[in-house]
Amino acid sequence: MMIPKQPVGIIGWGAYLPQYRIKVETIATVWGTYLERYTEGLGVEEKAVAGPDEDTTTIAIEAAQNAIKRAQIESSELGAVLAGSESPPYAVKPTGCTVAEVIGTTPNILAADLEFACKAGTEAIQFCMGLVSSGMIKYGIAIGADVAQSAPGDDLEYATAAGGAAFIIGKLDGKAAASINASSSYVTDTPDFWRRSEQPYPKHGGVFTGQAYFHHVINAGKQLIKELDMKPQDFQHAIFHQPNGKFPEKVAKELGFVSEQIRVGMLVNTIGNTYSGCIPLGLSAVLDNAKPGDNILVVSYGSGAGSDAFYIVAQDAIEDKRELAPTVQDYIDRKEYVDYSCYAKWRRMIIGLEAKR
Repeated sequence: MMIPKQPVGIIGWGAYLPQYRIKVETIATVWGTYLERYTEGLGVEEKAVAGPDEDTTTIAIEAAQNAIKRAQIESSELGAVLAGSESPPYAVKPTGCTVAEVIGTTPNILAADLEFACKAGTEAIQFCMGLVSSGMIKYGIAIGADVAQSAPGDDLEYATAAGGAAFIIGKLDGKAAASINASSSYVTDTPDFWRRSEQPYPKHGGVFTGQAYFHHVINAGKQLIKELDMKPQDFQHAIFHQPNGKFPEKVAKELGFVSEQIRVGMLVNTIGNTYSGCIPLGLSAVLDNAKPGDNILVVSYGSGAGSDAFYIVAQDAIEDKRELAPTVQDYIDRKEYVDYSCYAKWRRMIIGLEAKR
């Protein structure tokens, strides 16, 4: 278990979701698959789709700007911008530098991109925790953002979505919306999901991918709860990575949590699985609703494979910060549906056509 030497907290948080959605029914009609397999079997109804002028970088920037609004700090006070993603727009050019430039933190800033499949955003939080706790920086911003990567017709296409969130990590004081009391990680070399260089879409191990997910998430959650000497009923909220709607429910039951504890952070049925943005968006939704004193358990998952777990406690300042930026629910409610041809054009799935609206 990793406990910061000097207490740290979330000073501000921010989310962003594209306004466009595509229904699972629309995708199923194109490929002639059984709709119930995805709406009932996976618990997914629709997913967020990045617009023709949106990518991981623009999503990260929007989320970062919202986090700064809630933190009520000057962007020049940030000492690090860490962007976690598995769908950066450039193979060689860091997203973190672009985000840092737009939010006004350059040139005296540490900027870096992080990868670990869907847990890239949570490892960015851990890195910021260490930098702040050591006194090397005053504030750091950790971002998890992604745009869907899935081969046309693959099972992944029904759930993989676009979105992201950002957290400003600083010293625990009266400005903090929540404290991050402890974190732990559970990692093995498990090839359940991969994408070779220059390949446009990732591949997955089918049922084996699910087995890897349960092994890592359950063990990471158990490990942290045990080391904290706490019980599932001690937490008001629990957030588990959501590749679909069924997996986190199964994990919650296995660990001893009830549906009410995971309800607020469960977003996959309405926005899909946002990869590196999945847990950050779930945590953002919980912070949008949590009361001071609420205990929050967070467990991410990244294929390849590993999980990060966090023990977070909402602080008094959380209620004053909430109205300073749009909530996750605000973004969920702001939506416009598109058809499959539009979605395919925007995602460059139709070769030779520019992504124009």
